[in-house]
Amino acid sequence: MKNPLFRHADGVWPNTAALAFTVLGWPLGIALLGQAHWAWNVAGVLLVTLTLTWSAYFIHEFAHQAIFRTPEANERWGVLMSWINGSAYARFADLRRKHMRHHVERADVLTFDFQRFLRERPLLRRGVLALEWLHIPAVEFLMRGIVMALPFIDERKRDARGRILGVAAVRLAAWVLLAVWSLKALLLYALSYLLFVHLLRFADCFQHTYDTYPILDETPIPKDKLRDRAYEQANTYSDVVGLDAKWLNLVWLNFGFHNAHHERPVAPWHQLPALHRQLYADDYPQVVTVGELLRAYHRHRVTRVMAENYGEVRPRGTPHRADTFIGAVGVSFLTAV
Repeated sequence: MKNPLFRHADGVWPNTAALAFTVLGWPLGIALLGQAHWAWNVAGVLLVTLTLTWSAYFIHEFAHQAIFRTPEANERWGVLMSWINGSAYARFADLRRKHMRHHVERADVLTFDFQRFLRERPLLRRGVLALEWLHIPAVEFLMRGIVMALPFIDERKRDARGRILGVAAVRLAAWVLLAVWSLKALLLYALSYLLFVHLLRFADCFQHTYDTYPILDETPIPKDKLRDRAYEQANTYSDVVGLDAKWLNLVWLNFGFHNAHHERPVAPWHQLPALHRQLYADDYPQVVTVGELLRAYHRHRVTRVMAENYGEVRPRGTPHRADTFIGAVGVSFLTAV
């Protein structure tokens, strides 16, 4: 075949299956949410949550042009996935541009300084912290709201106003139709979306201890330290369920093998476990398992909102070595435009 559709020959079947599961599983899951029996509802919540999660990580894959051979195909599919998970308020090109800065400049380059915003509004800050204490990811929803509001409060983004209104109208109409069909399905979809945001946030939370810079335009980050490949690997963590937890790592589409991803950003999701094994020893100190991180995720859920740094991971062999890892918040690639 002279012009293959997929970028990697070994990706034809994995990507065909995973994309079909995402695109077809999402509406099937929604249909299950409205069924009478609770078992179908549970299956629907799990299916919607997983397909929303995969749609987000496929946006990441398409941003790296790791799936299809041509940039145009990656962008078309990236736009489709953004409509599934609700990130279509931002242009795919903007999401890709900001994420590439994350890799090139080795920093978390954000759109909005939410910490400053909350410091200046004590009442709102208390409300956000209260919601975070209840395990409601208020900061992530605040960041999504900023993506929608930004064109109306910053002249540099005013050309996106029509797009925001159009996307909002379509999505609102879809929510109304879902409610008319089944109010239960609407409520369960909201639950699924909440779980989806938590899954993304957990992964984002513990993958880097990079410096954070809220920069809307193309202003470069300060050259205040050497951010070379050694810095990149030392400030990147692989938050996997386990190195051999093949199926559970797929919940995040292998996104947990993050050191391997940063070492070779164009390697697609289905190659990352083998690439990790090729690059790193079993006792690689940057590997921190989900089991080690769950307690830190819960313990620091309020602290990390206004924390000045991400904390640290203790050496391997230290009991509860991830307990001092505060983690990041508000750094999702879906809200960096």
